[in-house]
Amino acid sequence: MAGIVIVGGGQAAASMAAKLRSLGYVGAVTIVGEEPVPPYQRPPLSKAYLLGDMPLDRLTLRADDWWAAQDITLRTGTRVTAIDRAAKTVRIGDEVLGYDQLALCTGATPRWLPEAIGGHLPGVHVVRTLADVDAMAPQFVAGRRLVVIGGGYIGLEAAAVARKLGLEVTLIEAAPRILGRVACAETADAIRALHTTHGVEIIEGVGLARLLGDTAVTGAELADGRIIPADFAIVGIGVTPEAGLAQAAGLRVENGIAVDAQGRTSDPAIWAAGDCAAFPLNGRPARIESVGNAIDMGELVAANMLGAGRDYAPKAWFWSDQFDMKLQIAGLNTGYDQVVARAGEGGGAGQSFWYFRAGQLIAVDALNDPRAYMIGKRLIEAGKPVTAAQIADPATELKALMA
Repeated sequence: MAGIVIVGGGQAAASMAAKLRSLGYVGAVTIVGEEPVPPYQRPPLSKAYLLGDMPLDRLTLRADDWWAAQDITLRTGTRVTAIDRAAKTVRIGDEVLGYDQLALCTGATPRWLPEAIGGHLPGVHVVRTLADVDAMAPQFVAGRRLVVIGGGYIGLEAAAVARKLGLEVTLIEAAPRILGRVACAETADAIRALHTTHGVEIIEGVGLARLLGDTAVTGAELADGRIIPADFAIVGIGVTPEAGLAQAAGLRVENGIAVDAQGRTSDPAIWAAGDCAAFPLNGRPARIESVGNAIDMGELVAANMLGAGRDYAPKAWFWSDQFDMKLQIAGLNTGYDQVVARAGEGGGAGQSFWYFRAGQLIAVDALNDPRAYMIGKRLIEAGKPVTAAQIADPATELKALMA
């Protein structure tokens, strides 16, 4: 009774295992995760947990006794080193574990700066795991100087936490503007203004030459010669899908572990879900790095392992907390050609930005505007016909668009 083995101990793995049991699967289920702790939430790491507003016990996805009650074997602090597809086994050190079906939920790995430019100096951190955040947390002391490399959501969230705790913060983005890959200029402008108001120095359009220091990081030298002093640095320049195990096993890898519309890899007994999985979307392999995707895809793959035969249709949603602003995002803005701004209803301070592609609503960014987010998400998922003119007209009641 080899059962189902899930490699990876994150949100996708936890959701998959729970779904298998809720669907009535009674065979063995084993989760093998490299981290020494049970599956936990990652998004709060760079927000509430780093700020000290969320204790460790609230990060955990399931209580210890839940895994036992569900008869799910949870092997933490354990690394799978190889897959033998012919024998249907995985290797864990000197141990060999058999499987009937295998799921790869290996996630993604943060990109580090090259060692040649100081990327591996003591005091340089990335944000991905509980251990990463625990290692940097003691540095968050009022008056200390933080340099953040990268103007994506992770870097901006870390900058916001640092300022709230009284640190001096400089954020460096080599691209012309922050959030260049993930949000429209209007959203970026609003978030830049928010950070500037709270005392974050944002430098855009200037690359990093190197991090300075001998035994520890002491500053950052920019491409234009400026020197920014620093007591520590956080690097947020994206992630790489963890596909090495799959590639070594001869599985197809393309922008991650390549899967079909149902989550199956090039080996019919092996599946993948979450940040590591590249699934077909609009004719090309796509990955979505989000909790929502990890949950939805993990659950879908669980169902398909049991014969459901359903294709994955992502219902993308994301969020980011920065200072007193909650950004909620629905949909995927890839290929947008028009953005419409809308003020919050009822004279509120919120605002939203609506993305259109060839006249179709595809995404919405809602800043302190939960109503716009909720209605926008429903409109997108339902495929309701909505025009840019309707959204731009302040007389339009959003709720009426759902009729």
